[in-house]
Amino acid sequence: MQPTSRKIRTFALASALLFGMASHGAMAADSGKITIMVGGITKLIYLPAELTQQLGYFKDEGLDVELLSQPAGVDAENELLAGAVQAVVGFYDHTIDLQTKGKDVKAIVVFGQVPGEVEMVSTKASETLKSMADVKGKTLGVTGLGSSTSFLTQYLAGQHGIPSSQYTMLPVGADASFIAAIKQARIDAGMTTEPTVSKLLATGDAKVLVDMRSVEGTKAALGGTYPASSLYVQSAWADAHKADAAKLAHAFVRTMQFIHTHSAEEIAAKMPADYQKDKALYVSALKASLPMYTSDGKMPADGPATVLKVLSGFNPAIKGKHVDLSKTYTNEFVAAK
Repeated sequence: MQPTSRKIRTFALASALLFGMASHGAMAADSGKITIMVGGITKLIYLPAELTQQLGYFKDEGLDVELLSQPAGVDAENELLAGAVQAVVGFYDHTIDLQTKGKDVKAIVVFGQVPGEVEMVSTKASETLKSMADVKGKTLGVTGLGSSTSFLTQYLAGQHGIPSSQYTMLPVGADASFIAAIKQARIDAGMTTEPTVSKLLATGDAKVLVDMRSVEGTKAALGGTYPASSLYVQSAWADAHKADAAKLAHAFVRTMQFIHTHSAEEIAAKMPADYQKDKALYVSALKASLPMYTSDGKMPADGPATVLKVLSGFNPAIKGKHVDLSKTYTNEFVAAK
């Protein structure tokens, strides 16, 4: 059973389109409720969203916030652009990708200074797939096509001179569906996050190929810090709702400070029970994830340039194009109080 204290539902894009997303977005805005779509609410990379709700920090700011969950970040992005939600908890790299498509979106709080993503190789395939240099002809799992996991997969393979035409990217979602894809050998390897990583390691079904849960591992893989999980909004919404944006940012900054001043056990105790069916494993996964979180919600100084470099490495829509990074994020709201 799901706790009544939280409002989470899977929001299907196709269904929303049928009922008219734009009107839904207008009604949500008029009602005073702020709806946030999370790109997989049980993922530890997005833990600040639910933790803020559980700690009561949204209410402390006088905000009525509803959290929705959509497993792939690219689908959450579509909900935002359609006006069905006011904000997304997803990867910062979408703001750069969207700018090249004429969409003005910016991150107003940064939760993760690194992706927290891990390329896992199935134990069955590990004999022939020992690094990203071996992915030619293989099937690689991503949460969704056009998602941040697909961006990172293409970059890591491209570093070894392997274009996406020489392997298959299969959207398999996250958590249980990702684990099933590994066990059923539908993918040889794939990119996922905690607690899925720890679950696969515990059962012996997969091994770590590339680890981007720490600053050190991320710098080794990508050449710098890679701001990832964040709260992003349409710039026009932030301009028109500065007070609400500042309140959201302040609530999340309090949560980031809570994370940095409490143990994994104390943080886990605040989270819903159905997020941690194996509590010991959840706490262990959380401990492994703590280094990824920012303490103040601010954008790391070298982060945007690293993300642009990664995206430019394989994405023809971005390569060679001018991107104004100053428009893809702001520290204005996290510094407002």
